[in-house]
Amino acid sequence: MGAQNRRFLIVGGGKMGEAILKGWINSQSQPADVIGAADVAVAEPSTERRAQLVADHGVVCAASAAEAVAAGFEPDVVVLAVKPQVMTSVLADMVQVEAFQGGASGPLFVSIAAGLPTSALEASLPAGASLVRVMPNMPLAIGAGASGVCAGTNASSDQVDYVAALFGCLGRAVVVAEHDMDVVCALSGSGPAYVAAMIEALRDAAASEGLSAELAEALALQTVLGTARLIDETGADVGATRESICSPGGTTIAALDAMNAAGFEHVFAEGVHAAVQRSKELAQCIS
Repeated sequence: MGAQNRRFLIVGGGKMGEAILKGWINSQSQPADVIGAADVAVAEPSTERRAQLVADHGVVCAASAAEAVAAGFEPDVVVLAVKPQVMTSVLADMVQVEAFQGGASGPLFVSIAAGLPTSALEASLPAGASLVRVMPNMPLAIGAGASGVCAGTNASSDQVDYVAALFGCLGRAVVVAEHDMDVVCALSGSGPAYVAAMIEALRDAAASEGLSAELAEALALQTVLGTARLIDETGADVGATRESICSPGGTTIAALDAMNAAGFEHVFAEGVHAAVQRSKELAQCIS
């Protein structure tokens, strides 16, 4: 399933919708390399936001998916990039439009809404519609995203692979079973906020020891970036990397011992568990 001559409608022009739009039209990697601004439209209710998207990216914008179709833009792929809480009303309006009907012969739907299972989304789509669910994260805005991809009931393996390849152009994309998607949401979907919070905590801790906050933040940021690159580019084992830095009786082991005594080992487990539970709760936003 190639992108040649395909048209993409992104429903929702927020941060994630814009990141996907920008990434695809700027990508030099297959299959997104053939997607240009003329191949993409965005449905976004905010007049101000539409004006910005047109100015920044040169794409067609409309107040709704129905208005985009009425203006002559009939999509092959529809990316549902709205909040879970408004998904029901968005889909209710869309399914009234002939261009979004047709079941398996209609457009391929791609949802990036956290927590909403394919079964609930399919119940609000035309019968037989092809749906692929994706859980991306914000670093895809710079081509460094992490996305989990899973199939809906009617999606073919080719369609799933195609969507995974599209999001792979924005970083790393992996195909997973749907029962793992709540954990993917909690890990990589929410993960950038955990990393940012960790950088803030390291900055503040170093500042309390006398380093300037500006310098502390720069060093903390580079340390996180460099460590991730070291592990990724060398293929090193994460645990082995940690151990290699911990000299017996040294500063690093002293720090980790103190952190673990303060509950460090349990902090991320508690956070990820809370995010998994919230992801499951969001499934109730659509029926």
